[in-house]
Amino acid sequence: MTIKIGDKVPDATLKESIEFTDACPAAPGPVSVAEATAGKKIVVFAVPGAFTPTCSAQHVPGYLKHLDAIKAKGVDEVWCVAANDGFVMAAWGKDQNAIGKIRFLGDGSAEWAKKLGLELDLTAAGMGVRLQRFSMLLEDGVVKQLNVEPPKAFEVSNAETMLKQLG
Repeated sequence: MTIKIGDKVPDATLKESIEFTDACPAAPGPVSVAEATAGKKIVVFAVPGAFTPTCSAQHVPGYLKHLDAIKAKGVDEVWCVAANDGFVMAAWGKDQNAIGKIRFLGDGSAEWAKKLGLELDLTAAGMGVRLQRFSMLLEDGVVKQLNVEPPKAFEVSNAETMLKQLG
């Protein structure tokens, strides 16, 4: 069953690294969705994968461009989640000059994607189970907005749509 507006977001353990060694990101640590969303207003945007064309050229840059305006609407954090491991997410965040601005969280086992009902099976393309492209607004862990893209689209999960929805 797919998550919907008004639902409490399911808990899962995502992975995050914000520190870097000489060669690569430091070991990612666990992030409990339930704990990290408690008492906060969070914008989440999910992408099928790090370092992919639309995600790198449009999705992350759009949220970076509008980050100050989004935070001015009372948003505490912006998360980018993909079904990659925490190392890859950190490297991607660094490549996008977004570490420390947007949280890059890995759902490497697609645990959260499956609990949300927003998984995308790209096994036939050699990519495994991923997150569908979507955005959502969470307030104290409750879904207040949800924008799920149709396959191969990038029309409603962008920063501009979320900014309009924030009022």
